[in-house]
Amino acid sequence: MNRADTSQITPLRGISSMATRQLLAEMAAGRASTGRTPLTLESVGGVDAARRVREGEAFDLVFLASDAIAKLAASGHVLPASQVNLVRSQVAVAVKAGATAPDISTEAGVRQVVLQAATIGYSTGPSGTSLLALFERWGILRDVQPKLRQAPAGVPVAAMVASGDAALGFQQRSEMVDASGIQVIGDLPAEIAIETIFSGAVCAVSLRANEARAVLADFASADRDEVKRRNGMAPF
Repeated sequence: MNRADTSQITPLRGISSMATRQLLAEMAAGRASTGRTPLTLESVGGVDAARRVREGEAFDLVFLASDAIAKLAASGHVLPASQVNLVRSQVAVAVKAGATAPDISTEAGVRQVVLQAATIGYSTGPSGTSLLALFERWGILRDVQPKLRQAPAGVPVAAMVASGDAALGFQQRSEMVDASGIQVIGDLPAEIAIETIFSGAVCAVSLRANEARAVLADFASADRDEVKRRNGMAPF
């Protein structure tokens, strides 16, 4: 078999949250083009991905926020020693294309923008949880609650901003980088930055654990740093 011919190799099967779908797709395509074990990926809401792994669906690999992977390891649904941190992702702020970009350069500025926004979109993932905790710390959660719009699982906040369902959107930058109909103002300022670490792990039901570990080693290698940055994430 030619090195670049993977037609006779059964692909490994993986599942991920939406935040890393584009990055993982690019890295998986790179594997297939060089004759290494191919990987087919399904990207869904992170809550659904974790549920399906817990239910024992036949996945070889799962890619989620590191704390979600840790919970799957604790419950025996992924191999504990297999968890590999892949990227760091910052939460960015977006408004509809053509709208005036508010000042989010300081914590005080972001707080004021949140109070003034007509509607606020946020995700079901870890970034959404951290955002609500920030509003609670500021003492404004009760005030802004009526205008909060949580994106349904698997729906990007960017889509809500583009459609006008949310005037202001907060989500992982990687989910907004190439979204149409919006303008990304920037990441949250350093003093209130929300960073999520995304990891991969081998599912406990996998019958091809060694091959799955090789994929994780590949995705974590320095050779993948450029594609990670291009997708709005920072490598380890």
